[in-house]
Amino acid sequence: MKKTVVAALSTSFLAGAIWVAPAWTADEARPTLPYDDVVRVREGKALYAEYCASCHGANLEGQQPNWQDRNADGYLPAPPHDETGHTWHHDNSLLMRIVREGTEAIVGGTYKSYMIGFGDVLTDEEIVDVLAYIKSTWPADIQNIHNEINARVLP
Repeated sequence: MKKTVVAALSTSFLAGAIWVAPAWTADEARPTLPYDDVVRVREGKALYAEYCASCHGANLEGQQPNWQDRNADGYLPAPPHDETGHTWHHDNSLLMRIVREGTEAIVGGTYKSYMIGFGDVLTDEEIVDVLAYIKSTWPADIQNIHNEINARVLP
């Protein structure tokens, strides 16, 4: 079943050749996540353990199994960052903004989220390292779909 869903998603995101963004700087709209860079991934794993694991789980499993159900105060639990979550559905630019600014700032309106912005705590390069670590844990088929999403999203 899982392979069928992944295959369907992969087919729907096919974009021919995959465009790989150049190394990211603060002025570029679409950062690359160096998920195959052992040093960056190791740094990202350490940063994740320090800043993210308390909510998103030490193994990227999320705060609780029913992470899509709001609590009594209207907040969603922290989602998983493994392949069972929705992190890989978002392009790199949006992921950067969410970590930097916080979910409420991105969504706006009356949206409630415990996800604060880490832009005053982590540098953009550190955020890239965290995201690279997260992406490095996904199965190859999910990484490929995420690459295709990034190839299709306009800056």
